Amino acid sequence: MNTYNITTLNDFVIMRQKDFPYAKGELSRLLHHIGTAAKIVNKKINKAGLVDITGRSGTVNIQGEDQQKLDFFADRIFTDALRSSGECCGIATEENQNEIIFTEKLARKGKYIVCMDPLDGSSNIDFNVSVGSIFSIYRRLTSRGEKVTNEDFLQGGNNQVAAGYVIYGSSTMLVYTTGNGVNGFTLDPSIGEFCLSHSDITTPADGRIYSINEGNYIYFPEGIKKYIKYCQEKDESSGRPFTSRYIGSLVSDFHRNLLMGGVFLYPQNANVPEGKLRLVYECNPVAFIAEQAGGAASDGQVRILNKTPDSLHQRSPFYAGSMNMVNRIEEFLSHS
Repeated sequence: MNTYNITTLNDFVIMRQKDFPYAKGELSRLLHHIGTAAKIVNKKINKAGLVDITGRSGTVNIQGEDQQKLDFFADRIFTDALRSSGECCGIATEENQNEIIFTEKLARKGKYIVCMDPLDGSSNIDFNVSVGSIFSIYRRLTSRGEKVTNEDFLQGGNNQVAAGYVIYGSSTMLVYTTGNGVNGFTLDPSIGEFCLSHSDITTPADGRIYSINEGNYIYFPEGIKKYIKYCQEKDESSGRPFTSRYIGSLVSDFHRNLLMGGVFLYPQNANVPEGKLRLVYECNPVAFIAEQAGGAASDGQVRILNKTPDSLHQRSPFYAGSMNMVNRIEEFLSHS
């Protein structure tokens, strides 16, 4: 009879608890609540074509973007899950102008704050394209028992204690790091658990995929235009031309490139002079994962994790993926 060695997300997090001598199970419980919220969001996404939860909500978020009905749902589910965890004292999300401070007595004693994009790529839901959730966890700066402040959420990416994303696709995966490598867990719907499926993920130093919205080509910085031409040139020694693959969902594009080797690009341009992606909710957590898998993440000049945000919704140019590809992009930008 065949036997299967199944390691669930909860089991794995508990086994790795020794990596955090300053924590006594709090981080494990927090990750457990994030995983539970992801299962609920996954269920709703799977029913998106059958219930009245697709399409625009008729409102615009703080980013000036049309909110989808599922944006509201995912934001509420993750916020409620983290509030009830007792380990989180506040959350900042893409959908809210200001951070949400949990004032309950138990929550105020929590050690952690969470920053997240509850549903990345939600405009793709109507078309059955993969979307995701991105999260980032920091230890609070204020004293336990006090209300957290804006400063707790404006920490540099180097201060992250954990980061991850959930991709809702043909299968649902949760990928995360706590600074000791990257591991992926696939949701087994038969038992309702995330099970270890991709241990110690390492991204190739080189890749053959570049992911960028080339429809904005005329607005790109000259260095990025030259890099795209470089990717398209034939050179058998370097495996070029490279393949262009762009889904339009950061989680989906980054996840494919993480496993196969490649680079994701979202430069600044005339329409978004500071870039489009948010440093706090998107760039920092993805950069942490990229580096822990052996890759790199940059704004074209500066390592993403070395940047300290000035505001919750600060934007940044973003290049993340295989290390040699990110380094080459920086070279093109520095010579233009």
